[in-house]
Amino acid sequence: MSVIFLFIDGVGLGKANRSNPFTGFSYQGFSAMAGDQEFSGRASELKETNHLFKFLDARLGVEGLPQSGTGQTALFTGKNAPREIGKHFGPFPHSGIKPFIKEHSLFIKTKQLGKQANFINAYPDIFFKKARERNRWSCTTLMTKSANISLHTTKEVKEEKALTAELTQQAWREHLNIDVPQIIPEEAADRLLEQTEEYDLLLHEYYLTDKAGHSQELEKATRYLQTYDRFLWHLINHKAPSTTIVLSSDHGNVEDLSIKTHTLNSVPLFVYGPGAHKLSGAESIMDVTPGILQLLDNIY
Repeated sequence: MSVIFLFIDGVGLGKANRSNPFTGFSYQGFSAMAGDQEFSGRASELKETNHLFKFLDARLGVEGLPQSGTGQTALFTGKNAPREIGKHFGPFPHSGIKPFIKEHSLFIKTKQLGKQANFINAYPDIFFKKARERNRWSCTTLMTKSANISLHTTKEVKEEKALTAELTQQAWREHLNIDVPQIIPEEAADRLLEQTEEYDLLLHEYYLTDKAGHSQELEKATRYLQTYDRFLWHLINHKAPSTTIVLSSDHGNVEDLSIKTHTLNSVPLFVYGPGAHKLSGAESIMDVTPGILQLLDNIY
């Protein structure tokens, strides 16, 4: 029995119009997430025994546009990070909220429950070089390091135990000249599913959706969403019956390509599996980590 936590960066539930790449295109995974509805703000919330789809608040009572540093900290700790420092902040975690990640994160609390956690994303050597030089770590990498969990490298990708940021390994081949084969999204999903045999909690981060939102390029957004949709659809259809998938985001962005910034839209919460009811009361992104911990503690 395990939990797969899918963090997809910069995805909100927006208006159904030409600026929203989720409308006008067919996405099996995203539609299934919403209960076979269009993945937009006009979808209805869904509460079934093994399937939950809800709108979550990412603003957390603080003025301004939600940002990644504070949004992800709230998502991964259950604490109101923007209120702590009086503003939304990003893309990296503000010094005033780093203690939340270092001391109260989902990974630390999972280990305190006696469970095993793994961040399946891998990073190339150049990432570690720059991060160490600047001492600038993202919320997910800082959370992993602070819980004394090893960050994956090229080695784990070659051993087929970790995933690259874009899932297919194509960017590592073409832009970093790293000798790894290109794979399809379904193979990436299988690699994640194989790890559920070893870990109680698996986290995967997909940040290209946020990049696409900032670019305002429909072609780029559609390409990244189609890749992730295939990955998600395969996970939904091939996970073990005892595995629960939890998907959420830190703020809106890609759902409105008419602007270059983040949005004020609610973000999705999708829970699929026998632990879905544990998160039925979630109202904001701060409720995701407590719900996952309750799920892990009780094992449904």
